[in-house]
Amino acid sequence: MTEEMQRIVLASRPDGAPAAENFRLETAPVPTPKEGEILVRVHYMSLDPYMRGRMDDAKSYAAPVPVGGTMEGGAVGEVIASGSAAFKPGDFAFGMFGWASHAVAPANMVRKLDPQQAPLTAALGVLGMPGFTGWFGLSEYGKPKAGETLVVAAATGPVGSMVGQIAKLRGLRVVGIAGGSEKCAMAKETFGFDECLDHRAHDSASDLRKALAGACPDGIDIYFENVGGKVLEAVLPLMNPHGRIPVCGMISWYNAGGLGAGAASDGLSAPALWRNILVKFLSVNGFIISNHFDRYPEFLKEVAPRVIGGDVAYVEDIAEGLENAPAAFMSMLRGGNRGKQIVKLI
Repeated sequence: MTEEMQRIVLASRPDGAPAAENFRLETAPVPTPKEGEILVRVHYMSLDPYMRGRMDDAKSYAAPVPVGGTMEGGAVGEVIASGSAAFKPGDFAFGMFGWASHAVAPANMVRKLDPQQAPLTAALGVLGMPGFTGWFGLSEYGKPKAGETLVVAAATGPVGSMVGQIAKLRGLRVVGIAGGSEKCAMAKETFGFDECLDHRAHDSASDLRKALAGACPDGIDIYFENVGGKVLEAVLPLMNPHGRIPVCGMISWYNAGGLGAGAASDGLSAPALWRNILVKFLSVNGFIISNHFDRYPEFLKEVAPRVIGGDVAYVEDIAEGLENAPAAFMSMLRGGNRGKQIVKLI
């Protein structure tokens, strides 16, 4: 094929927070699919916090993006050429197509989508990896019971909003933590949380803890951990005996490099962490959702009808143009997004 494509590559590894110079927009020939592969023209791509970790050359659960390599990420688009009987031109698919206008992928590594059942963008958020992460972590490790209290930070993001809504459907009291009064209002009015606290209005973990204690008069039974930092320090002393903490992320520490080197400087010491786990008999379970996709059909069976029926709401923040993906990504890491961050290419 003679048509050209565009892609965003990792120009250099960031030192701390990513900057514009860490990314580069390139033009390249559109690839041709081989037997068993498909070529997709991307319509929408996902931006997610885990991508920050892929920018570091540090040991983790997945290999880093090489310098000069296309930034990694999930996307949805239209099949425009196929070397597989499973797909034909005009079909729509989700896959790890990266930050690019076009991509080739093995047909057995992508999922066919039906845009008549749900918008294409839903496969990137509420019915995709983020929504599945929230549902799985809460169901498997949170073990929610009616009448309990759950706290989740980043409450209006695609993971936190799924956690809160599923918990409410199962009869829990749900308290969110978010950045700013607008997001807190969204957590209550759009996602149905019982309460939401603005962490920006509390300068210290102790101040946030006092506010949380008022919002959680019966203590905290489940803390869905995706932030770390000040929020974790505020929550731990309020956990009830036999509480559960599913751990899927720690965005406040991502720019510290690796798995959060130097993160203890915010006042959360290892002895305090371990003592709380010990004396309160807490169950703390880390998980990476890519290890659990055998449960994805179960998630879709339960959640997709609730999304279609309006019982589970979702909000999307859509930036326009591949060239604007780095700026949208950096803003998202600072909490600048409202809902699931997506980039529209077409």
